[in-house]
Amino acid sequence: MSVVGNNRVGIPIVVLHDAEGAVIEVETKTGELIRGLLFEAEDQMNLYIKNAVIQDTNGVKRKANQVYLRGTEIVFIVLPDMLKHAPMFNRIKHWRKHGGAPPEGVGQAVGQAAAILRKAQERRRGGFGGRFGGRGRDGGRGFGGRGVGRGGGRVAFGRGPPPDRGPHGAPGQYGPR
Repeated sequence: MSVVGNNRVGIPIVVLHDAEGAVIEVETKTGELIRGLLFEAEDQMNLYIKNAVIQDTNGVKRKANQVYLRGTEIVFIVLPDMLKHAPMFNRIKHWRKHGGAPPEGVGQAVGQAAAILRKAQERRRGGFGGRFGGRGRDGGRGFGGRGVGRGGGRVAFGRGPPPDRGPHGAPGQYGPR
């Protein structure tokens, strides 16, 4: 939605999606009038209309069970009056009243969607501080860790003395050398 949400979809498309399940009337480029139940509307304004009555330019009417109408062929759409009370218009009123500030609690993601958005925000801000701070010295940027990075200078949390070096120096990758 262009007001408070997805920037790819404008207000007319959102209203059209809200009209799904209602009876609409569409005028095409050829001058035909199609009236029927809007079953599905796509973001490109393609419409799938059921139980349609098609009136051609001569006034002759015919019935069709299903009509798929491409968005580029549409000239005019008449929607039901009940859409005046759609929740999207409340968001627009709130948007205008508060000078563009996003409405609190309206349109906010909940549950899994909120967690995904929160995670994306953390990535943009420099990574997950998390429970132990971020990666790098003193909990800087990154994806977790224990607050000490390369050459941290501090003993890592909860580790005691360094491991036994054995007779030949540091232990190898697969155990003592």
